Amino acid sequence: MKIITRYLLKEITVNVLLITLALIAMFSFFDLIQELENLGQGSYGLGKVILFVILSAPGHVYDVMPVAVLVGCMYSLGQLARYSELIVLRVSGISLYSLATTLLKVGMIFTVITFLIGELITPLSEKMAQRLRIKATDSVIVQDFMSGLWVKDGRSFVNVEEVLADTTLLNIHIYEFDDKFNLRTVSHAEKGLFEDEQWHLKSVSQTHFEKDSNYVKHLDKATWRSLIRPELLNVLLVLPEKMSAWDLYAYIDHLSINKQKTTRYEMALWAKLVYPLASLVMVILALPFAFIQQRATGASTKIFIGIMLGVLYQILNRTFVHLGLLNDWAPAFSAITPTALFLLAGLAMLRHIDRR
Repeated sequence: MKIITRYLLKEITVNVLLITLALIAMFSFFDLIQELENLGQGSYGLGKVILFVILSAPGHVYDVMPVAVLVGCMYSLGQLARYSELIVLRVSGISLYSLATTLLKVGMIFTVITFLIGELITPLSEKMAQRLRIKATDSVIVQDFMSGLWVKDGRSFVNVEEVLADTTLLNIHIYEFDDKFNLRTVSHAEKGLFEDEQWHLKSVSQTHFEKDSNYVKHLDKATWRSLIRPELLNVLLVLPEKMSAWDLYAYIDHLSINKQKTTRYEMALWAKLVYPLASLVMVILALPFAFIQQRATGASTKIFIGIMLGVLYQILNRTFVHLGLLNDWAPAFSAITPTALFLLAGLAMLRHIDRR
């Protein structure tokens, strides 16, 4: 059985890696075409465009890995079936479920790879890619409203007109309220830098509202302690789906403390935990196709079917996320359901094949 496991591991791994490279090349080409539209803005030259595309590649690896595993397994098992190797294995006394268990070991490798890429590499590379483009094109991170970015910080509301790629804040407005929500202080700073666990503000003007009088103070420098940290502002650089699970958890905690809606980020966190397991599900789904029309179905047909199933899986994932946000479904339900449906379909097909 060890020899069979090593043989299947070699065959499937090679094919999955080749398909992954092909898909990454395709998506990177699309990224290059899209980024060429910004070529020449500021210092955004061809070299930086290519570097941006390279830094974006790990995110695509994370996205396409389940599809690559599905197509790679279907192709590899299809080739084994074509030359009757699967029949020999079955005749030798290896049951369908023993074969599935062996394939799950292969799938586990890609599950771990997907998780590590999504947790350690993609958040960092995506952040670097966005910072590179923002700096080169002289852009700002976010302009959610005409007045800039708004963040709730305890009993204060903070408006930042511009957030630069290095998380430097420009034109900061801080509205501080007391426990009865009466406005106490309005502060404005031209610039803010985060050092030594606090924000250092420059060119600060503060308007204080007292019961009997109001007065204004002008300061060249001031310090500001806040729950808002560069790590939280980095959320603006990276989509929730590209963030690490730890960063998502920290940001959800920040939003919860400030009594803000966390549904989108909770859904992204659950998806982050469930998505790597899709590689295991795709292995189970691929196995029955090896026994369906073994000789009549060519390799190209199996690859096409695999790609279509992978696309369907991605569509279901996106659909359930959006439906969950619209209907306020439980984040765990929205994240788990597409993978669970594919798993049930794979197990049902295996049961059908085993009964024939």
